[in-house]
Amino acid sequence: MAKMAFVVEDEENIREVIKCALESCGLHVLGFEEAELLFPEMEKHLPDLILLDIMLPGMDGLTALRQIKAGPAAHVPVILLTAKSSEIDKVTGLDLGADDYVTKPFGVLELMARVRAALRHTDQSGSSKSVLTSHGIRLDKERHEVTLNERAVELTLKEFELLKLLMENQGKAMTRNSLLDNVWGYGYAGETRTLDMHVRSLRQKLGADCDGGRFITTVRGVGYKFDG
Repeated sequence: MAKMAFVVEDEENIREVIKCALESCGLHVLGFEEAELLFPEMEKHLPDLILLDIMLPGMDGLTALRQIKAGPAAHVPVILLTAKSSEIDKVTGLDLGADDYVTKPFGVLELMARVRAALRHTDQSGSSKSVLTSHGIRLDKERHEVTLNERAVELTLKEFELLKLLMENQGKAMTRNSLLDNVWGYGYAGETRTLDMHVRSLRQKLGADCDGGRFITTVRGVGYKFDG
């Protein structure tokens, strides 16, 4: 059965380009010009992926994202489509639970690389039954859950994959490109701001009980590591 993607984009030409690109990869795609139209459809069936524009008429994309992540589709990866270049808008989206973002204008090949990465990590989640533990952090790969001192920590898909990779390589300095390749996939080489924003978000979410997320340390000139 083909995977399903929902595309919420008010500009019809952009929506159709995205729809055609996703369908060429074997996805079944439903397009919506307004966020309000998305939710009745999700009551019928949940998609495997949502591409969501931020600037929408009526309900804006960030409000829609907040509602998505508060309901039964909370586990569905969301890629934001945004014409905004301000870093704060991207950070806000990530904090609300978005798994990735693409800034307009974007290339179709870049978009598809990010879509494939999101779907690949969704497929891989839960494939291992092992549990990683360190410094009060417990990461359950099968349940896709993270707890900190027995308190649940809500992470986006990319944050979970990044933390898992760092914990699997505890004590080892990992290069930025290695982290980008493993978590985001092909086409992300050099997108260090994307990585830095996710590391910052992880540190904040682990900060209350982990001394500011101090276990995720910056290795100058290399990348990051999870200290043992």
